[in-house]
Amino acid sequence: MDVGPVPGFSGGQVVTVFRSRRRAGSDEAYARTAAAMLASARDVPGFVDFATFTGDHGDRVSIVTFATPEAQAAWRDDHSHREAQVQGRDEFYEWYSVQVATCTGATVWERPGG
Repeated sequence: MDVGPVPGFSGGQVVTVFRSRRRAGSDEAYARTAAAMLASARDVPGFVDFATFTGDHGDRVSIVTFATPEAQAAWRDDHSHREAQVQGRDEFYEWYSVQVATCTGATVWERPGG
């Protein structure tokens, strides 16, 4: 299966780790908002990558990478993103945490011909 190119990870990028647990019954509205927010984030100059993972007990981890602190700040401060954050607290989440860090180095390996 071709999953596309390996993302261009490198030192100096800004990585946001968003951990959360959603409220029961929020799936449909959350899916609409999440799709809109991902599309909006991808439009920010300096967007690098997004991935999300769900644990066995329903906790989720989303990782968003931007090329620069300025790009991450543009996304953090985006008006529609701010509105979605309010909606998330009101409707979607039992809890969440956000950690933002500057990447000090990165290594990517890909199987040849894979």
